[in-house]
Amino acid sequence: MRSSPQSATLKLCLLLAAIVVLAGYASASAYEGHPKLVVVIVIDQFRGDYLERYRNQFADAGFRLFLEHGAYFSNCNYNYANTRTAPGHATLFTGAYSNGHGIADNEWWDQKKKHMVTSVEDDATKLVGVAGDKAGASPHNLLADTLGDELKLATQGKSRVFAVSLKDRAAVLPGGFAADSAYWIESGTGAWITSTYYRDELPKWVQDFNSTHLAKYWDREWKDGQGTVLRSTAHRAGKDGAEAGFYEVIGSTPFANEYEFEFAKELMQYENVGRGPATDMLSISLSANDILGHQVGPDSPEMHQMALDLDRELADFIGFLGHQIGLANVWIALSADHGVSSLPDAVKKLHIPAANLGGAKLEAQINAALTAKFSPGHAAAYVKLDYPLAWLDPDAFATSHVREHDAEIAVGEAMKSAGLRDYYTKSQLAAGEVPNTALGRKYLNSYSPEGSWYVMGVPDIYSVGPAKGTDHASPYNYDTHVPLAFYGLPFQSGTYRTNAEPVDLAATLASLLGINAPTHSVGRVLTEALVQHSAASGESQP
Repeated sequence: MRSSPQSATLKLCLLLAAIVVLAGYASASAYEGHPKLVVVIVIDQFRGDYLERYRNQFADAGFRLFLEHGAYFSNCNYNYANTRTAPGHATLFTGAYSNGHGIADNEWWDQKKKHMVTSVEDDATKLVGVAGDKAGASPHNLLADTLGDELKLATQGKSRVFAVSLKDRAAVLPGGFAADSAYWIESGTGAWITSTYYRDELPKWVQDFNSTHLAKYWDREWKDGQGTVLRSTAHRAGKDGAEAGFYEVIGSTPFANEYEFEFAKELMQYENVGRGPATDMLSISLSANDILGHQVGPDSPEMHQMALDLDRELADFIGFLGHQIGLANVWIALSADHGVSSLPDAVKKLHIPAANLGGAKLEAQINAALTAKFSPGHAAAYVKLDYPLAWLDPDAFATSHVREHDAEIAVGEAMKSAGLRDYYTKSQLAAGEVPNTALGRKYLNSYSPEGSWYVMGVPDIYSVGPAKGTDHASPYNYDTHVPLAFYGLPFQSGTYRTNAEPVDLAATLASLLGINAPTHSVGRVLTEALVQHSAASGESQP
């Protein structure tokens, strides 16, 4: 493979890092600004097998930085069942599962408001950067603090913490309570916005970015390595007939990742990230994989090309870090919030059971069964289904004088009749009434006291909620298996096939920084991948 400019830059940075490894690692402490910056990159819906599947096709300076010069854990799995975006991001940064951090789903039924609310929706705040008086977002639903919060506490606020994503939940939850700011996009225009939780107006540099950078991502063709056009970002009508927005058109292409990295670069330059007296932290959650993956599945040519394009974009950003701060002064962690199921139609061709169930149809079937049981002749919306999780409306059951335990059991049985394998109710999980099995523990870890009554359905393998495309939200390995990799002076390069979990990310980085792990962290420090420093000899040893 021909050497690229990024490859040459990487080799130089690695050489410089090797020169300073003894002094740099020996004095690593967030209190003294070592490293200068911790970057956590989360790729939304990036399955754990992708790095091996495309390993021989990656260039030298992107994913290979982690695979060949970092500590790569190839057997990393979430130990819970609710493999959604909001719980995944909360888990990575709190080092806890939903029974610790409280985020059980992307959204849930709010009993006071009588409708579904998002995991970060906060009426006490307002959006900043959009017209109108729209409710903002904050981490107020988190029941645990985050790695960034502990970094802030340890340095009395000297550390700076920022979070970036196309999605609000993937920026707000990683940022935690004490973040200096979290930024996400307005889905229609693609403009970067935030919430009054962080600041009352957009910084001028963000306003300038929005006014000058958006146009170049429209009307472009995304091509594969052979020049075949995979998608276009030309303006077009959306599902509702109106003009499709940035998120829908550009979000499912690698241009969206490019856009996020470009914004992150501007943020670092204008906010002087990595140049302060204490260690700073930046989280970047890349959303494009998830937007595309739901449509085409993990085995499509588009997802293949997306991985290769992201490899190139990642190499460019790592080169930027090396130029701005020096890789010897940066630690980088890489993971994902969940995996994804193969397309059910593709699975069925191999004679493996699979199904596109159609969430709306399933919800109607469950509500019809409950109507027949509790209010014959008077149809009611007893549940809102976010397959395979059903959120109950307590008021609908109150009409028939049905209490939580009985309502949840009735919903669970209706879900089984509709085709789910089994179920766990909120009441059962709160009482710890689950089998002492690997699967039972996954559901116990998925419990949250937040939201209304609910039932977690146990789906059949490769059975997904959408009528078309695919999804994630199961306890099975294709959804729980994600990459976990680190690059930086403390990490001994190699592939580690020991069991690891995403909760280990926060525990490991906190230990290396010399700070407390987040309040509810249950992860372990991945000592097998750390350079062992001998205080007596002053030498670092594998």
